[in-house]
Amino acid sequence: MKYLLSLLLLSFAVTQTGNSANSQIKTEMNKKLLRHAVMFKFKDDASAEDIRKVENAFRDLKNKIPLIKKFEWGTNISPENLNQGFTHFFFASFSSEKDRDAYLVHPDHKAFVEILKPHLDKVLVMDYWAQE
Repeated sequence: MKYLLSLLLLSFAVTQTGNSANSQIKTEMNKKLLRHAVMFKFKDDASAEDIRKVENAFRDLKNKIPLIKKFEWGTNISPENLNQGFTHFFFASFSSEKDRDAYLVHPDHKAFVEILKPHLDKVLVMDYWAQE
């Protein structure tokens, strides 16, 4: 009987810990993220290698700046032909405006901008709080 009671208590404790962990995961998933959306139109004379360097440098920021909570990017594949020459889209997500602001002046972000500048024709940047 004592063994059975111990087993039941242990089972209850594990269940409660699991519920607590699940609650924490759900809370994390429901946190709003500030999206920093960036679109690039490269100069006509930018080579494929130049563009690859920019892509890699932007992507590497996630590993260098822990304030970035999520990062994704891609190139335009829309058949509508409404991109106005913009070919690349990048999303960096932050927990707060303060984190985004710190990212903008971060030395690694500034170094990235120096890699980008010689190849950039136009940039469009918009920040927004993600809504569901």
